[in-house]
Amino acid sequence: MPIYDLGLEHVSLSFATKDIFDDVTQGICEGDRIGIVGRNGDGKSTLLRLLSKQIEPDSGRVTRRGGLTLGVLDQRDPLNDDDSLRKAALGNREDYEWASDAQSREIVETLLAGMDLDSPVGSLSGGQRRRADLARLLLKDWDILALDEPTNHLDIVTIHWLAEHLRNRWPKGSGALLLVTHDRWFLDEVCSSMWEVHDGTIDPFEGGYSAYMLQRVERDRQAEVAENKRQNLARKELAWLTRGARARSTKQKFHVKAATELIADVPPMRNTLELKRMATSRLGKQVVDLKDVTKSYPIANKPNQTRTVIDDVTWLIGPGDRFGVVGANGAGKSTLLGLIDGSVQPTAGRVNIGKTVKFAVLTQRLDELETLGAYKIQEILSRYKSNYELEGKEVTPTQLMERLGFSSAQLMTRIQDLSGGQKRRMQLLLILLDEPNVLIMDEPGNDLDTDMLAVMEDLLDSWPGTLIVVSHDRYLLERVTDQQFALIGGKVTHLPGGVDDYLAMVEQHLSLNTLSSSGSDTPGQDSALSITSQEAGKSASGKSARQNQHELNKKSRAIERKLTKLNQEIHDLQTNMAEHDPSDYAGLSALNEQVKTIRAQIDSLEEEWLSIGEQLED
Repeated sequence: MPIYDLGLEHVSLSFATKDIFDDVTQGICEGDRIGIVGRNGDGKSTLLRLLSKQIEPDSGRVTRRGGLTLGVLDQRDPLNDDDSLRKAALGNREDYEWASDAQSREIVETLLAGMDLDSPVGSLSGGQRRRADLARLLLKDWDILALDEPTNHLDIVTIHWLAEHLRNRWPKGSGALLLVTHDRWFLDEVCSSMWEVHDGTIDPFEGGYSAYMLQRVERDRQAEVAENKRQNLARKELAWLTRGARARSTKQKFHVKAATELIADVPPMRNTLELKRMATSRLGKQVVDLKDVTKSYPIANKPNQTRTVIDDVTWLIGPGDRFGVVGANGAGKSTLLGLIDGSVQPTAGRVNIGKTVKFAVLTQRLDELETLGAYKIQEILSRYKSNYELEGKEVTPTQLMERLGFSSAQLMTRIQDLSGGQKRRMQLLLILLDEPNVLIMDEPGNDLDTDMLAVMEDLLDSWPGTLIVVSHDRYLLERVTDQQFALIGGKVTHLPGGVDDYLAMVEQHLSLNTLSSSGSDTPGQDSALSITSQEAGKSASGKSARQNQHELNKKSRAIERKLTKLNQEIHDLQTNMAEHDPSDYAGLSALNEQVKTIRAQIDSLEEEWLSIGEQLED
């Protein structure tokens, strides 16, 4: 048996009638970066509580190397409401103390930006408390960090920063990380191995989330647990990952051709042209047109002043469009959604909504379910029609409910007795049963595990309407939408390169602000944050490295888009070959040569992608 720094030896644990772990032996060694996935309720958070000795196992033991330090981020913070933010997060350190250390300064400026360090913890919002607790943890030295949903309440820019911080926090081969999160992009960026918690056991996998999906599909194939490969959700998600080149990372030790063989018969995620045709038939040509729209709000205690949230925006949303929206917290995303659905009136400009538009909004809150709390699921489903069309087949509300992870035995369960994740899925189910033709989703991934996220994405793949999604989960955003936009400075800006373009815009904006600040001779309020010329040189060097990494990421993204396009061209050529006159040998031969040429291009691009991946990991 290997010697672990921290581990479980023959651990069993049960809660009431549910067995969480059954004779589990597993452990963490120095240098491990482990992502933990599994269905909600299968024991991911319980595993962290066992390892941190917050709870004791029924049998077996938790082993721990002498002197080892373990920092834990729980979903509930331990902060004292009466403490100041400075005491809770910084341990009463003065500004000059934390500002003199580059890493500490970066943590404070990123996570505690805009907060008064002398304000009481009890006055903070839930998101601010989460950031404060994360800052408290990251400001200390730990041999092992165990983080439970660390990206909750963080925007895309901060999530990107946190991934970079965790990658670079320890020297290579030292420290260890345990990470529970539903953010699949984050898992791929940070983790070098995965643990799947299910059915009382822990299955280890090499590589990040993409590699885990590849191995999981192979495991299912060998065990013949998938009754129909074409309908296997894991394989469908792997197909998207592979076609996007995410699974070609050198983190895992599997050749890309192995993945290609596994998903060879999986069709494209969405038939975009067919969905647009169906959406147009349901919606007509006009959906929502924002023309020269501005929205301003009065500033509290300043009756003659206003704050502009949306600034002279013209944005045309058509039938079948699938748009993703990113932006910082407080940028005005909720206001933008309100303008689109008509619940918010513009200060200037106009919003034209098509006559046939039927909106549905999946909000972050579950208020709409509160009034249904005493009703059983069966009673609610009986209010809807008995048959719906899905992917060319008729399904009942109960079948759609089962598709979203509920069992038929739960039909008699009351809404108020559902868990947070179950309520989220029920909220989506009721929206789909209302048959809207414009669906607006605000952070749809909240409270869902990775498997349920895949289920939701699979349903949305065949949904024939206009889709607007606001999310900080870049994996989900790029998975279910075809185009992404940024709300920044009150403007809606198209992102041809997806979220990477948004991150580049933010970094450029910060760089310009830094240059502007450094050119000023007047000391600002943050003089405690001033740095020496030697530290500035280090900062510039780090910036150069970040710029180089950004360029590599940008090039990698361009290759991914090219590979997606080439794979689609092969699919189209193969369709033409299947429909071609079999007696026309010359025509078939020409089509086959085109396929060979494109495959050669794909092989070349894959090699280039692998080379870039190696540079990014160095």
